[in-house]
Amino acid sequence: MSNFTESIKKYLETTFGNSIEEANERQLYQTLMVVTRDRLSALRYEYNKKLKQTDQKQAYYMSMEFLVGRTLRNNLFNLGLEEEVKDLLYEKGMDIDRIYNMEPDPGLGNGGLGRLASCYMDAWTSQDYPVTGFSILYEFGIFKQVIQNGWQQEYPDNWLEYGSYGLVYRKDEGMEIKFYGRTSETWTKTGLKINYHDYTSIIAEPYDLMISGYKTESVNVLRLWKAKANSAFNMKLFERGEYAKSMEADAIATSISKLLYPADDNDNGKALRIKQQYFFTSASLQQIVKAHFKTHGTLDNFAEKVVIHINDTHPAMCIPELMRILMDEYSYSWEEAWDITTKTFAYTNHTIMAEALEKWSVNLFEPILPRIYTIIKEINNRFCKYCYENGAAGDIETMAIIHHGMIRMANLCIVSSYNVNGVSKLHSDILIEDTFKDFNKIYPGKFNNVTNGIAHRRWIGQANPELTKYLTDLLGVNFLKDLSAIENLMKFKDDKSVIENLNRIKDIKKTQLARYIKNSTGINIDNTSIFDIQVKRLHEYKRQLLNALHIIYLFREIKFNALRPQPRTFIFGAKASSGYVMAKNIIKLICSLSDMIEADPLVRNYIKVIFIEDYRVTLAEIIIPAANISEQISQAGKEASGTGNMKFMLNGALTLGTMDGANVEIHGAVGDNNIFIFGLTTPEVNELFAKGYKPYDYYISNPEIKNTLDFMRTIDGNGTNFNNIVDYLINHDPYMCLADFKSYIDKQKEVAEIYQDKDRWGQMSLVNIAKSGIFSADRSTAEYVNNIWNIEKVK
Repeated sequence: MSNFTESIKKYLETTFGNSIEEANERQLYQTLMVVTRDRLSALRYEYNKKLKQTDQKQAYYMSMEFLVGRTLRNNLFNLGLEEEVKDLLYEKGMDIDRIYNMEPDPGLGNGGLGRLASCYMDAWTSQDYPVTGFSILYEFGIFKQVIQNGWQQEYPDNWLEYGSYGLVYRKDEGMEIKFYGRTSETWTKTGLKINYHDYTSIIAEPYDLMISGYKTESVNVLRLWKAKANSAFNMKLFERGEYAKSMEADAIATSISKLLYPADDNDNGKALRIKQQYFFTSASLQQIVKAHFKTHGTLDNFAEKVVIHINDTHPAMCIPELMRILMDEYSYSWEEAWDITTKTFAYTNHTIMAEALEKWSVNLFEPILPRIYTIIKEINNRFCKYCYENGAAGDIETMAIIHHGMIRMANLCIVSSYNVNGVSKLHSDILIEDTFKDFNKIYPGKFNNVTNGIAHRRWIGQANPELTKYLTDLLGVNFLKDLSAIENLMKFKDDKSVIENLNRIKDIKKTQLARYIKNSTGINIDNTSIFDIQVKRLHEYKRQLLNALHIIYLFREIKFNALRPQPRTFIFGAKASSGYVMAKNIIKLICSLSDMIEADPLVRNYIKVIFIEDYRVTLAEIIIPAANISEQISQAGKEASGTGNMKFMLNGALTLGTMDGANVEIHGAVGDNNIFIFGLTTPEVNELFAKGYKPYDYYISNPEIKNTLDFMRTIDGNGTNFNNIVDYLINHDPYMCLADFKSYIDKQKEVAEIYQDKDRWGQMSLVNIAKSGIFSADRSTAEYVNNIWNIEKVK
């Protein structure tokens, strides 16, 4: 009996008074979660001892979200214990998958940003790099999506009820965070002292989620902060009749760690986001600085031992917070603190979308964080002075951190970081040549690129064990440890038996997805049809609407023009932000198309539309391996990178997409003949926008567009019509769906034609799998540690 099996039996006996034969599934689930967590904690202890001995530089990764997915299977897989546990349960007549399915997806993220952060934590740990992640312990995460009559409804996702067993509560490392109030300055013998008055005190309680690595004893930590009022009840205020104010601290604390991304279409929502961002950055920075000072007795060498990475602008308040700590708590001068700060921070920009480059109103921000605001204001003043002195006065309007009463967080990150990177070559080029070109002139060499990558051990090793086993046997190498080895598959691109086997595995994964769809929606789908899949956050720039327009076009062609196409199943999965009305209308349109097609005895033989509700990591692991077509159809120049495109590619799907984000690099890897590229390029989009894009001209001049949009007006979504979307496209169409419509339709016809040739399609699929090695998170994370952070593996 192994130590791990012994630990399982002992926990069952001491906690539940049961043997493994007597235990029910609920007890087994808790047992496996806790025993696995404890195994990782023990490994973490040994790992920490090595870190203390080497006293080496460490990285700290700040991200508002970490979309980790289920942890139990991932940890057992990485620890090499999955087969042992599976066999143990099988002997007792139990199915390990039923245990896995009891674990909720931790509600710590929403989309690509959070999944990327989790992929990176997995990769750094697997390569033995010391990296700690920081975020918030959201009680309900983003939300649980339920589709009712075609409309998205949001419900609390109470994931902690079953998900808390993987967390380690660290009460010894709580931190105090101060909101509101006012500050005053006092000169003392030791220098300037900042005093806080009438502030609201919140305690950040730490919980650790252990991050395992693949076939390594390294264990990193994701530190999650939960908000708690320092004093939940102010008796003096209550006695004075100020009942609401007496409970204010508790109300603030409760709201901070309740939900990820509260709606920010009002000042209350914006204020809550500011509090959330400062809450987790302040707690994290306080802990990092405290631990460093305890070890070294000084902060003079802070930047030599610490690198802090800002993942998008949400953690930007790390910068003024470190300045505050250095000056107010350790008596550093401004110049000394600024020197340490600007050598400590690196920043990843994830978007060029104006609405996603965060800005906060000074009038809203200053009362919440008075001391932090004064520091940001001084950073801005000194930066503007620097611009004047270095001949960049004419560019201050675009570069100033505070402008027209707004604090621009991306500008704060650029000014205060020693390195700024984009996340695909195209995206990084746009940052340098357009979005931040003025910054690039005064900070030459500060901007660079790290193309995103994915945790292939999860996205093929765990999500597609059939393909993993086949490729491992065929290639004779452990490509899970080093994904670059998968390129050996190119030797078999003309081997028909290999292509047939790859097609057979794809059919297995399609059957598994079809079973899930039947069980969850009641719809039967044709496994021989093209599985055409678009799963990602619902946003207009990602153009799920263009996909829907093609479906409407096909419906008309089948219904009225005797088209008998290759059968195709269109599969969508997406959550829309709760306040994003157009995104919700697009979901309603997609669901209405599904209903209309299912009700038509002719059309449903050729096309089906499935909207899978509550899209999350666990569903992605079922959906992605089954795809024939990966829809990556954002307007060129809008998607920074994408990582779903890489996961689909790794599992043999063919990309149908624009030359946008990492599609450009996928195209470069596989060549013209193994990808379906359509639509305007980024320069063409910019040129058309500059000339004045008029979607009405496309509507009038192209009968296919006109017929499709006119027919959309007739679609009945159970009492809902879609005239508002049609009018929006004809008169505005900000993401140029109509400009790319003809090219998209033509490329979809090419997809259907090539799919008829199974050998050719299979060969294209093989090439995509073989060329996916460059998109491993191992490659991306190695570029961070070697080119930006300069940290070493733990030996």
